[in-house]
Amino acid sequence: MKKQILIAGLLMVSAITFGQKKEIKIAQKAIKSGNFSEAISTLNGVEGLVSKSDSNVKEQYYLVKAEAYIGGADNNYEKINAAAVAYEKVLSLNKNSKYAAEAKIGLQETINTLLISAQLDQSSQKYLEGSKKIYRGYTLSKKDTIYLYYAASLAKDGQAYDDAIKYYEELIDVSYTGVKEEFYATKKGTKEESKFESVEERNLALKKGEYIIPRSKFSKSKKGTILKNMTFIYINNGENEKATLLMKKAREESPDDVSLMYAQAEMYYKSGDMINYKKIINEVIINDPTNPDLYYNLGVASTKNNEKEEALIYYTKAIELNPDYIEALINKAQLILDGESAIVEEMNALGTSNADYNKYDLLKKEKDNIYREALPYLESASKLRPESLDIVRTLIGIYVMLGMDEEENAMKVMMENNKGE
Repeated sequence: MKKQILIAGLLMVSAITFGQKKEIKIAQKAIKSGNFSEAISTLNGVEGLVSKSDSNVKEQYYLVKAEAYIGGADNNYEKINAAAVAYEKVLSLNKNSKYAAEAKIGLQETINTLLISAQLDQSSQKYLEGSKKIYRGYTLSKKDTIYLYYAASLAKDGQAYDDAIKYYEELIDVSYTGVKEEFYATKKGTKEESKFESVEERNLALKKGEYIIPRSKFSKSKKGTILKNMTFIYINNGENEKATLLMKKAREESPDDVSLMYAQAEMYYKSGDMINYKKIINEVIINDPTNPDLYYNLGVASTKNNEKEEALIYYTKAIELNPDYIEALINKAQLILDGESAIVEEMNALGTSNADYNKYDLLKKEKDNIYREALPYLESASKLRPESLDIVRTLIGIYVMLGMDEEENAMKVMMENNKGE
């Protein structure tokens, strides 16, 4: 009797297994026909029985399930993730089976799908969706820490600051810097240098004789950017103390890291601490004395601190290093013109005595000198940005005050032309 029951039980298991295999084959046919929803529905119908099947059937079931979800996923995260989960299930059952080999390939393709989909989301400014997809890609391939970096960046762009901080902290925990070796060579017969994806690719080009003068260099560390973004988030959240402590620790670890100096300067700027901002930028200048942006930034900081004379010196230096630095030209002209208001106020306070008339004439000359001092910077700015009506209007006003009729008329023509465009 017991033997009969045992045989009956075995027959039942066999029947269940046969039924599942049949449904799996039906799902496979649906996938081949592009009917992914039908395949998923078929597989879901037997999912409750899968746990009773042998490992071989389970592996095949989850592999086909993954193929059904990824086939009809498009840009849908839930479906892509369902495919990833199914592939992971196959590998958890048996890492060395024939189905596991297919699952490994499928999982890599799923990672690629997540990355491509995230790029589409980024282009559509769907930063949170993109961040979620890239982070999932990272969880599937922990060695690719660059995915975690991009997930954090997109989370920040999408203002999901808690997620961004979490991801950045993970990057710090694994000592991520993003530094990698880059490979270059010069195209033969030219001075044009090309970058190669790998040393093998470059060596092949050298061997063919197409390129010469190979060289390698290491990319810049992303640690400064990570810390800068973290401090930005902390400051945005009103957690200035956290931001300061984080940056202090980083600078202690790498006192000569220029990217960290920039990050610290940015932190002080965001928090409105222009004194410390200027201090750090001056440190950076020691390493990069011919960078006009640094002097321009010092000019902006000095202006915010009402340090007009210092600001003028910094803007002048920026213009010396880059005569076409339009922002520096405009800001220097504006600072010079700011001196006009005190003179106008003094002129308006004068009476009608002879002494007052004489004083008025002196003040007018002083005011005209201010216009003349600012004029060349505005004229240079106008040549660089002729479409700017604000610059044109300011120039017209100055030309009127200085009686420069020819120049005034030329600016009026320019303004009309700009309005018509």
